[in-house]
Amino acid sequence: MNQFDPEDPVNRLLGLTRREFFGRSARGVGALALASLMPSLALADVFQQSKGAVKYDHLPKAKRIIYLFQAGGPAQQDLFDYKPLLNKHQGEDLPATVRGNQRLTAMSANQAIFPLAGTPFKFSQHGQSGAWFSEVLTHLADCADDLCFVKSVFTDAINHDPAITFFQTGSQLAGRPSFGSWVSYGLGTTNEDLPAFVVLASVNKGDQPLYARLWGSGFLDSRYQGVRFRSGGDPVLYLSNPDGICGSGRRAMLDRLGELNKHEYRQELDPEIESRIAQYELAYKMQTSVPDVTDMSKEPAEVFELYGPDAHKPGTFASNCLLARRLAQKGVRFIQLYHQGWDQHGGLKAGITQQCKDTDQPTAALIKDLKRLGMLEDTLIVWGGEFGRTSYCQGPLGIDSFGRDHHPRCFTVFMAGGGVKAGTTYGRTDDYGYNIADADGNIMHPTKDVFTKGAVHVHDLQATLLWLMGVDHTKLTFPFQGRDYRLTDVHGHVVQDLMA
Repeated sequence: MNQFDPEDPVNRLLGLTRREFFGRSARGVGALALASLMPSLALADVFQQSKGAVKYDHLPKAKRIIYLFQAGGPAQQDLFDYKPLLNKHQGEDLPATVRGNQRLTAMSANQAIFPLAGTPFKFSQHGQSGAWFSEVLTHLADCADDLCFVKSVFTDAINHDPAITFFQTGSQLAGRPSFGSWVSYGLGTTNEDLPAFVVLASVNKGDQPLYARLWGSGFLDSRYQGVRFRSGGDPVLYLSNPDGICGSGRRAMLDRLGELNKHEYRQELDPEIESRIAQYELAYKMQTSVPDVTDMSKEPAEVFELYGPDAHKPGTFASNCLLARRLAQKGVRFIQLYHQGWDQHGGLKAGITQQCKDTDQPTAALIKDLKRLGMLEDTLIVWGGEFGRTSYCQGPLGIDSFGRDHHPRCFTVFMAGGGVKAGTTYGRTDDYGYNIADADGNIMHPTKDVFTKGAVHVHDLQATLLWLMGVDHTKLTFPFQGRDYRLTDVHGHVVQDLMA
């Protein structure tokens, strides 16, 4: 009889308590079982597949996503969703039949009346598509025929934190994996020297806080969390070697640390130990790859001119858009940009003018730049915030001082590239810009439980973006606390009408 070896991983499994067995080694045992059924497949390959190796459910239209998240809630009726009726009936009370029984935020719930507020900006149509653009979007207007507008997005949340969390993780409650983490888990990486999921946030735009959990991996393996690149100094904290440590010394230290971690893994069978090893190795590779991708000194002058003067200032939205293009070229799958400040409860005219000054030219430049490089067709760009704004005024109605409250019932998101129908608009709102409407202008009341043609719930949008990446949202799941979880929870429908 062979002597029992407590260091052997199989014997370690046999020696675990029932709680340890299920808590520590569910994935490992599953891999062993799968290997026994598939003898031609190496065990290492099975483990790699369980960690999110590339597996498409169908032919993808997009290889990567650049998500330009406009935190705060851009006012759709001042940017894309032109509603002349609001100007015509400026100051009149929003009809109760239009508002219905919608819950309001504490900021406007006690208003005696809800005066309609027309836009302070002029609108005009552009391109062959005839899309409407506000006068503060002159650069994006040049891209009218590259854009796919969705003017009938709706969400569940009415306040910033749950609404942003819902868009980023599919749940209003914190703790779920982020969108980028799901993509990283499902599709892996195409560049072993860079993270599959990178986060960039505009500097000095702190109206609403951004939390690291918005790009966290939740209950997924920690290797799938987003890596935030900073402006100024080291793009990634603690990436550079400290004084007195050379590259060969760092390599030797990591080799010894790897041996210790592998020994610990044989003892504990904890997958997070493997993740720790992988993250140390990625960090070592990033010491070279990150400085290279963030060094824009070799970008020609005409590229900086395309993105605008802010492109020379690290941490601005313009600079981050240019960096996003460089990351896309290097094979990063999910690039998340955050730009805050779209929360115009007052001073709307000045606030939106400044926001568009920051974002209009860089957004258009990113589209044009990717198109110039032949990358737009397989790069999916998404632009939008967590909800829209009300058509009625919050506070006193003055052309320069008024604001708009949060509005989850209908708002606009646009996409470009990556297999979407260019030069099109999907969905519409009523004449007041307050509800999703059908083709005849009649108010609809869609829910997330049943797909309604012409309306796009957040889960529908998430399902559609995953589909464009070659992933069926119902199959991208992870077992946790007794059930399978997914980005879209138990909801979501792919909106085929948005696809080319």
